[in-house]
Amino acid sequence: MPVLSRRAILAGGGLGLLIAAGAAGYELVQDGTLPGRYALAQLDGACGSPPPPPRGARPAEHAVSFYSAYRHRQVQLVTLIPAAAGASPRQLPVLVALHGSGSDPAAMARQLAPAMTAAGLTGLAVLCPDGGDTYWHKRADGDDPAGMIVHEVLPRAAAAGLRTGRIALLGESMGGYGALLLAERFAAAARPREAPEVGAVAALSPAIFASYADARAANRTSFDSQADFRRNDVLAGAAALRDVAAWIACGSDDPFEPETEDLRARLTGLTGRTVPGGILAGCHDDAFWARNMPTALRFAAAHLTGPAAR
Repeated sequence: MPVLSRRAILAGGGLGLLIAAGAAGYELVQDGTLPGRYALAQLDGACGSPPPPPRGARPAEHAVSFYSAYRHRQVQLVTLIPAAAGASPRQLPVLVALHGSGSDPAAMARQLAPAMTAAGLTGLAVLCPDGGDTYWHKRADGDDPAGMIVHEVLPRAAAAGLRTGRIALLGESMGGYGALLLAERFAAAARPREAPEVGAVAALSPAIFASYADARAANRTSFDSQADFRRNDVLAGAAALRDVAAWIACGSDDPFEPETEDLRARLTGLTGRTVPGGILAGCHDDAFWARNMPTALRFAAAHLTGPAAR
């Protein structure tokens, strides 16, 4: 069956968007003004498909539940250990992987396990902590997912024999924003004394908002206030990533594409180097993350531990 063009779909009234938008409807959809852009990309095949399942052994999964004094609730933590590490994975370096809004550590681990196999990772442990829908920063009610990672998740990993002094961060959507935010915080001159060094950060489809109004329009719980948004603005804090290896990618039909490209341009201006990743074909969906997660993992592993991790 041939794939219809976007103009053909609209001309046929398949989405009904022109009824509401009038004669300028197609242009409004194309520039993202109307919410039909994503639906249109799905209809004409622009979102793409997930890759086939990779061959090879999946990493071992270890899930625990504990009460977090920093999040004031019971939380989950899933650790993935490459099959090649065997039964005694001591001294493996750590990548902390942050899930998106509406997701959880188990779902993130299900995405990461095949990606780790596809990436051929053998020398890196992946931790999937539980951030709820906090947007990975301390909230007005005291919920502090970043504090949980620094003071509870990483010490647990260290007690199990993993290396936590220098880590990599990775995330998708809300987690992509969170990975960038924590990388900025941990790399800043005034970073918390207990914070680890960040060797690399990889962000897929980061949920970066241009303004507090945009954030509230998309998700009313993403920030507590205008002041909270300003304190946690990854675009404003981009200079802290000057010396951090960063890989940032977003789909060309993703609503966060403009802000992602803004951040990439800022980092290029700061460092004089093009940021790996890019604006790639695809949408804000599991298929995009499945296609690009192995590359993000390889990048983070290479900059954290060198070629032996690949």
